[in-house]
Amino acid sequence: MSPGTTTEPATRLDLPPRPRTWPRRTLVFSALTAFTVATCLPAIGGIEIDLAAIAQNWRHGAANLSALLQPNWSFVPRTIQPMLETLQMAFVGAAIAAALSVPLTLWAARPTNPNTVTRTAVRAVINVVRAVPDLVWATILVAMVGVGALPGLLTLVLFDVGIVVKLVSEAIDSTDHPYLEAARAGGATQGRMNRALALPQSLPLFSNQWLYALELNVRISAILGIVGAGGIGRLLDERFGFFAYGDVSVIILEILVVVLLIEAASNVLRRRLA
Repeated sequence: MSPGTTTEPATRLDLPPRPRTWPRRTLVFSALTAFTVATCLPAIGGIEIDLAAIAQNWRHGAANLSALLQPNWSFVPRTIQPMLETLQMAFVGAAIAAALSVPLTLWAARPTNPNTVTRTAVRAVINVVRAVPDLVWATILVAMVGVGALPGLLTLVLFDVGIVVKLVSEAIDSTDHPYLEAARAGGATQGRMNRALALPQSLPLFSNQWLYALELNVRISAILGIVGAGGIGRLLDERFGFFAYGDVSVIILEILVVVLLIEAASNVLRRRLA
């Protein structure tokens, strides 16, 4: 730098002002609050929430909660047989659903079934199965085949098939399958492509959903007993009817332990299958 030359100071880069987002957040929060309050006003068709009744009956709820916190461990032997029945329903239902879900999934996915008519028909049936709640299916099946484990088993099969076919078929639809295009260009039929290529590629998806359905079956079977569909749920409903909260607490803890054990086992299987 020669003498007499001056250097201009470096230009300072000023950050732009931070945008003001609080008015929008305040507006959204106020709108949600107003909508929530409006849904609780019976005068305009909202849900009636009687806070005064809740405040007056808190002692009754506290007494029931206190009873639930005192499990009657002597009741455990009576829960063994219903719990075994629940596990049988869960495993058999998951196994039957696994066998049924494979062809139904391949028929419901676009890459494995280019026929629009059959694919739409299968999807429509699956949507109907999924749209009906499991308790409704159990109530209908109890009326058809009687009280016991059979209607519960059939309900679990329908529930599992609806979940597995829906999730796996959508996963197949959202994935590229160049190997199917290559096989189709080579003159292979759709059935052979599904058996030799699509099914082996989709087995990890199927296995994850089958294990997930098995975990759900134990939880669901505990609810299905309310309508007489067998299993531990039927005993749970019976003890609730007699206000035996100590026995109810034991059943709830037993269901929790079984669900956690099944979940741990399924996680180990998922890691090995990955």
